Amino acid sequence: MLQDAPDTVILSEDEAWMYLQASTMNAWSPRGQTPIVRVDPGRRKVGFYGTLDLQTGQEWVLRSERFNAATTARHLQQLLDAYPERPILLLWDRAKWHQGDPIRELLAANPRLEIMWLPVASPDLNPQEQVWKLTRRAVSHNHLIPKLPDLADKFEQHLNSHTFESSFLDRYGYSALRPMFN
Repeated sequence: MLQDAPDTVILSEDEAWMYLQASTMNAWSPRGQTPIVRVDPGRRKVGFYGTLDLQTGQEWVLRSERFNAATTARHLQQLLDAYPERPILLLWDRAKWHQGDPIRELLAANPRLEIMWLPVASPDLNPQEQVWKLTRRAVSHNHLIPKLPDLADKFEQHLNSHTFESSFLDRYGYSALRPMFN
């Protein structure tokens, strides 16, 4: 595909849940005064679909209450709309919601979207995982936001307003080979 279409967009997608609970990172406090970290006793959560453009660092986000094939297809359509007329190579894990009729129908109707399946149980190969890590560090670690919708808004705003560099393409030789396809 890449040899035939050098303008291919290479994306990496993943999903993440966000809870109101603040995960504690390093914290400073006066000696002998242990800081109090308040924890929300509920288990309410907000889900995010996130897709990283490995060439530009742009992030595409869809907030969702659940992960299923229909919502996944909606996110894929968001990606197709973002890159009209360009071929897309999507690096994807093998989550159960990445399969099903809505996904098969969308892929059949959009042959310019090609899936490259990541190996089973290999989150270290998915560059989107680093985006989640950086965003959690910036937004949801040590936070004092008392309401989940406000925290989710801040999380989404951070994803939409930052670019995220990835060395994935360099590490696997793509950046060195790309000029040969132009």
